[in-house]
Amino acid sequence: MVEPVPSSAAEDEPERSEPDKLTRSGRSGNKRRRKSRKQRSFWVELPILVVVALALAFVFQQFFARVYTIPSGSMETTLHGCTGCYGDKVLVDKIVYDFTGPTPGDVVVFKGPEPWVENEVPSQESSNAVVRFFQNVGSVFGLAPPDERDFVKRIIAVGGQTVQCCDAQNRVLVDGKPLNEPYIHWEDPDNPRQEPFEPVKVPDGYVWVMGDNRNNSCDSRCQGGGGLRGVVPVSDIIGKARVIVLPPSRWGGVSDTNPQAATQSAALGLSARSWQEGIPLGFGAIAAWPALVLGRRFGAGVRGAVERKR
Repeated sequence: MVEPVPSSAAEDEPERSEPDKLTRSGRSGNKRRRKSRKQRSFWVELPILVVVALALAFVFQQFFARVYTIPSGSMETTLHGCTGCYGDKVLVDKIVYDFTGPTPGDVVVFKGPEPWVENEVPSQESSNAVVRFFQNVGSVFGLAPPDERDFVKRIIAVGGQTVQCCDAQNRVLVDGKPLNEPYIHWEDPDNPRQEPFEPVKVPDGYVWVMGDNRNNSCDSRCQGGGGLRGVVPVSDIIGKARVIVLPPSRWGGVSDTNPQAATQSAALGLSARSWQEGIPLGFGAIAAWPALVLGRRFGAGVRGAVERKR
């Protein structure tokens, strides 16, 4: 008689369950290790992301565009600023003039030429090294006023042109033709008169600048005594004011209406007069891509950390 073969299922089951337990415990251990690795990697990456973001912002502001604080009211109402108040913060395009020259109507930030600053008293820096450090960092990132020797004005005439004031209708003349200046602000609307000045032929490589707040702006008419000492070298121009970024109530482009154009149009600082002005915007878009990717990674890491804490 063939005896039935005893079933070993009951005996085999415990033997198979042990590896299963090990496998399950190994999986849970791997999950815990992966989770701890994820937690550690996020907190390790966080300061790296912050440093990279600051470095990108620094490079962007040093070479592509920078935020400047408007310190005075000489460009009212195009740009708002006054002593002790919250002035407009504007984004200044620093590479546009690498591809095209400055033109009449551009609102530009520039280093004060020697005749403009020869009588200026140097600003007193804080004796506290920590305060000086944060002041310098704040200036670079647009959180503090820039160098007091930087100015913002509108270009009225360029090299080779002759500028003077005024005709019988109180208009500035360039090469004998009156300008159309819709951006002028009169502090006293009942007395919209400009101070006359003799004809000045702007040398090549220089520009003649004036403030939109025409009767409350010391510009090429009076800086350095006026005349040829008031012109600004093109090499001193830092960049073109493009957009008001703060406060939110003032968001918008900075007008660059050409006062010499025969037919005026409501042009904004973001409108391009030629294909060259599109090049800086393309550079800006390319430079912004790494910041966007890093921002997404940072946001995903923060969300993951919050979910793990729950």
